[in-house]
Amino acid sequence: MSSAETPTSAPTPSASPSPSGPRLVRRLPLAGVLRLHKPSDIWFKPATSVVVSAAVPNLTLLALGRLDLAMYTMAGSLCALYAHNLPYAARARALAWVVLGMLASLAAALLTASLTSSAAVLVAVGAVLAAAQKTLCDATRIGPPGHLILTFISSASLFAPQALGQIPGHLALTAGAGAVAWLVGMAPALIRPHGPERRATARALNAAAAYVSAEDGARERARAGAAAAVHAAWQSLLATGGRGAARRGLERLVVRAEVALAAPADTDPALLRAWAAGLSGTGPVPRPARHDGISDPGDIDDEVLGIEAELAFGKPSLWRRLAPGSPLLPVALRTAVGCALAGYGSLALGVGRPYWALVTAASLYQANVTLTWNRTVQRVAGNLAGVLVFAAVVPLAHVGQIFVVLFCLLFSFGAEAFISRNYWLGSVCVTPMALLITEFARTQEAGELITDRVVDTLVGALLGIVAAVIVTNRRAADHIELALEATDRAREDAERTLAAPRPEPGGLETTHRRLAAALVELRAADDTAAGEWWQRALPEERVVAAEQAGHRTLAATVRRRTRRTVQETDEHRGGTDARENTRA
Repeated sequence: MSSAETPTSAPTPSASPSPSGPRLVRRLPLAGVLRLHKPSDIWFKPATSVVVSAAVPNLTLLALGRLDLAMYTMAGSLCALYAHNLPYAARARALAWVVLGMLASLAAALLTASLTSSAAVLVAVGAVLAAAQKTLCDATRIGPPGHLILTFISSASLFAPQALGQIPGHLALTAGAGAVAWLVGMAPALIRPHGPERRATARALNAAAAYVSAEDGARERARAGAAAAVHAAWQSLLATGGRGAARRGLERLVVRAEVALAAPADTDPALLRAWAAGLSGTGPVPRPARHDGISDPGDIDDEVLGIEAELAFGKPSLWRRLAPGSPLLPVALRTAVGCALAGYGSLALGVGRPYWALVTAASLYQANVTLTWNRTVQRVAGNLAGVLVFAAVVPLAHVGQIFVVLFCLLFSFGAEAFISRNYWLGSVCVTPMALLITEFARTQEAGELITDRVVDTLVGALLGIVAAVIVTNRRAADHIELALEATDRAREDAERTLAAPRPEPGGLETTHRRLAAALVELRAADDTAAGEWWQRALPEERVVAAEQAGHRTLAATVRRRTRRTVQETDEHRGGTDARENTRA
């Protein structure tokens, strides 16, 4: 498996319905669903990490003649796919939680498999586990590859013969491989300790440059993307822990990106891109000139004080994000219903591996029906192409187990190399890898594997999209209303702070950050609801008005901060000149 097995958690923009009346059914697109995109800037990191993490235990088991145990070590090795965008302090915690989550999922599956052989019970447990994994991964925002790695492992383990006495040993193998994955994930910190923060800052600068350079028709979307990138950069910087010289330099650059959003006409996009390019590698962080006072350390301190005050104010707890009324719950219900339908449908057709249909359904569910449809088309296209690749390589794989191991490593690398271009292209590599994993225990008849995979893919995709349509998400529009209220409150707080002659230390920055975060959430809520079926008319005019007013207020806070910094700098210089004259 790979991150090609998962959706990204953030919704992509979609067409918005007309505010004039309800549109119960929205058109499901085909154009562009399979189009290739620019690859991720860090695709090679999860690709190399999973290869190294899987090679160590798999080659060891091959040398010991126990490759039949590789499924349990793969469960731990695949944890290396997670958290590559996080700063290393946060990554250490996130990877530890991923390994623990994998162990918990595997333990539940193995215990169930040891207690019952009823396929109906196993499918039901698999569907419940898939829904729980989807919900927790979305609530914690762990990011790609999300819940699909956990679902793949737990679903496959449900249908593997198991005895109670074997469970501790199998979990120990997973824990050991998970420890190797943790070490592999943390190893780059020895070479480039601030790499994730530098990349997040570079993305913010490039997004701001794209907004400054955007044509009028694409300006609003570019501004929303830039605001989200700046917000993500601040979150990345604040997750690093201490404030060393490198972090302070990055903070200055993120403030420059915010200034570009506030005053695009006065910003040189080439300069922003040059700073972003200077963040690659391990060289010194570019230092902007001080001619406009924005890079003054006192200003940066106030900005960070404001953000840290915002974080101290508290993010919603995990339980609050999962409380009744949460927008995550309808998607969780879709996952449970869709996985159950897919598994039982596969059983009804007599397919020997119903967990493939279950995992196919689990892989489809995105933030809304439109995105789920896109993923369905991509999944089917990628899986059907992938079985052809498997048919081509399986004769060589049957020559010896060393080829099975090497092909699995090759396909795991290819999946991560291609997934960011488009999900279907990554699935072309994921499918033969998943089929080859079944060969770890024993050589199997290739024609039967291919037939089962094709049938399960079609059954899982068909019943999965049916579940997405029939399990409605009326709360998506309600979430827009809540996001609008939060944005209005944040804007009013910021305007009150702006009206104060001398805001409290960090006060202006705190309200600025809360408003920026509210605008990001509003845009995500609107994009999510715009792709849902059976939805009442959305308040598009109110959303546009709230975004425009909010961004004007954000710009005003940046200008106020700039004027304050220039004034403080002039006062400081005036005092210094007076002291110099006195001494003279």
